[in-house]
Amino acid sequence: MQVALVLYPHFTMLDIVGPFQVLGDNPECQIRFVASSPGQIADHTGHTGLVASSLEEVPRPDVVVVPGGFHDTQLDRDVVRWLRDVHETTTWTTSVCTGSIYLAAAGILSGLDATTHWARKDRLEQLGARYVPERVVERGKIITAAGVSSGIDMGLVLVERLFGRDYAELVQLAIEYDPQPPFDAGSPTKARKDIVDFARVLMADTLSDDAVADVVAETKGAH
Repeated sequence: MQVALVLYPHFTMLDIVGPFQVLGDNPECQIRFVASSPGQIADHTGHTGLVASSLEEVPRPDVVVVPGGFHDTQLDRDVVRWLRDVHETTTWTTSVCTGSIYLAAAGILSGLDATTHWARKDRLEQLGARYVPERVVERGKIITAAGVSSGIDMGLVLVERLFGRDYAELVQLAIEYDPQPPFDAGSPTKARKDIVDFARVLMADTLSDDAVADVVAETKGAH
């Protein structure tokens, strides 16, 4: 089973490492990190990164996972185009955090319920999806997860679908995933208003509407 973990400049490390940790020890999973430009891909902090193969080397993955990240002012056209193509034959197409923006730009989420980071729900809906404020949303062969840490939850749901509940529970125990956060501020419905307001400023959407529209039109036309 070939699992493609998609990278692009400024991806968020935990978004992709969470699912990788959940899937990576299974001998049936052939994990490949892929990107439009092979080599070292820097994460959004600029302090680390991961090495990827080219998208062309993995034309028919069984499972795709797209992480979120800081998209600056544009999306990676090659990633959007590749997602549009490979989704036709995947068994599971998944995303974490703002990775769902890539799925939506590729037309994969049109008219579907999906989730993303709470600060990007408007962008997700602009691209044709119906935002659902849930941690993991499964619709057919598509699974989307909310912000960053929810990638572990999504990975466990995916593992259950692939290998059964017993194995998924074994993985959860093995990685000792038993969240007990020191603060109850992990959602905009729980955090203090001043914290939420500050977070909105820090995570303001910098994607250009025109640039997103251009990517969608270009990749759709080339499909």
